[in-house]
Amino acid sequence: MPKKRESRANDFTPLPFEIDSQVDEALLTAHAGVPLAIELFRASGAAQVVDEQVRLKERARGLSASQMVESLMALWLAGGDRCEDMNRLREDEALSQLLGYELPSANAAREFLERFDVEDGPLFKQGEQAVVPEESEPLRGLGAAQRALLAAVQKCAPQKRATLDVDATIVESHKKSAAEAYDGTTGFQPVVALWAEQDLIVHDEFRAGNVPAGCGNGRILERALEALPEGVKEIYLRADTALYENEVMTFCEARGIGYAISADMSVQLRQEIERLPEEAWQLDREEADAHRHWAEVAYVPSDGDWRKDRPCVRRYLVVRILKKQGLLFPDGSDRRHFAVVTNREGDGLAILRWHRQKAGTVEHAHDVLKNELAGAALPSAKFGANAAWWRLNTLTFNLLSALKRLALPGEFSDARPKRLRFMVLNVVGKVVRHARRMLLRLTSAAQQALLCLLRTKIRSLQVALSGD
Repeated sequence: MPKKRESRANDFTPLPFEIDSQVDEALLTAHAGVPLAIELFRASGAAQVVDEQVRLKERARGLSASQMVESLMALWLAGGDRCEDMNRLREDEALSQLLGYELPSANAAREFLERFDVEDGPLFKQGEQAVVPEESEPLRGLGAAQRALLAAVQKCAPQKRATLDVDATIVESHKKSAAEAYDGTTGFQPVVALWAEQDLIVHDEFRAGNVPAGCGNGRILERALEALPEGVKEIYLRADTALYENEVMTFCEARGIGYAISADMSVQLRQEIERLPEEAWQLDREEADAHRHWAEVAYVPSDGDWRKDRPCVRRYLVVRILKKQGLLFPDGSDRRHFAVVTNREGDGLAILRWHRQKAGTVEHAHDVLKNELAGAALPSAKFGANAAWWRLNTLTFNLLSALKRLALPGEFSDARPKRLRFMVLNVVGKVVRHARRMLLRLTSAAQQALLCLLRTKIRSLQVALSGD
């Protein structure tokens, strides 16, 4: 029997190339698809709104506000996530040629963001110490650009229904304006409201970490409703316990908004659940280590608004997760209970499953913003600069959603940013000048076909949107 060859630590086969000592001065870019996403941003009318409404004091000469916004979006689309990365991107002269202007330096980008900071502005009080600054005028201008993009998507791919999924997330940071959150993390706790049917963020509010997630949600919901474009006929709300407030539920009921909100497990609610007979529980599904059941419980909170003239009945639906025999939760118990309050009629199990779907919408958006864009790489000690950075990231999230929904083939409908970079955005192209024209020459027929299709659809969208 032949001896097995022993592996040696120094076994190494180098790859068959060397790095040339000469630099190729041809206009090549590794991000040939990025300009097409920026072109969609312009076609939507959002870039024009930025120039009209983002007015910054003492702005240095140079790039316009929309060009600064586009430059930051191009950085994140290409995969950079810090202001310092702009210095590397601006070395890409071919990309600058395709965009039509020289990209800014990292310092210029940071100075642009810091002009969004307004000291001594009005505050929304949230308890003794936690406050939320009112948005500065330039930040509201970015919100107007967001609404322009929303309106463009709605016009080209209309939806009559808007399910708003509202949730906060913690962004860890040790910047000067950060504060300790409920779980001990130092940072910020922004809230976003996402339109599930369109996969678009309709409103965001940047907050310090010590602002409770359960504060100011009536204001957030109002602003999210104001941001919805024309054509929406039905509105629904899904949320966790942060929105379990009588104010929010009464607001929804008065406006005909159907909701499902996770309820706090109070002592009284738990007592009512424990009184349920076994036959009240219905099977939801079998899991590997547990049985999932649900039931409807007759529960009336002692501190709620229970006027007889209320427009609907609030129902409490309960989920019970019962461990299979011989298995226990870490605390030694064999069951867990979760409750949802809703004003919707119909099958309770269907409502519970509908409520759980927000894990694949707004929680997915948080993950993309923080881990695949640049939401977690806050650039400044100034609160207003970080608020602008976060909002611009939500705008980039929406731009990618618009790109998938309006211009790319169906195979990209659920693509995350990293796949879009690999297949669409970060492809190699060469800028060629010929007969007074600028040409983008690609390296494969498949990439050429895809980007040509993308360009054609963006141009047709621009024609449709400008036809008012």
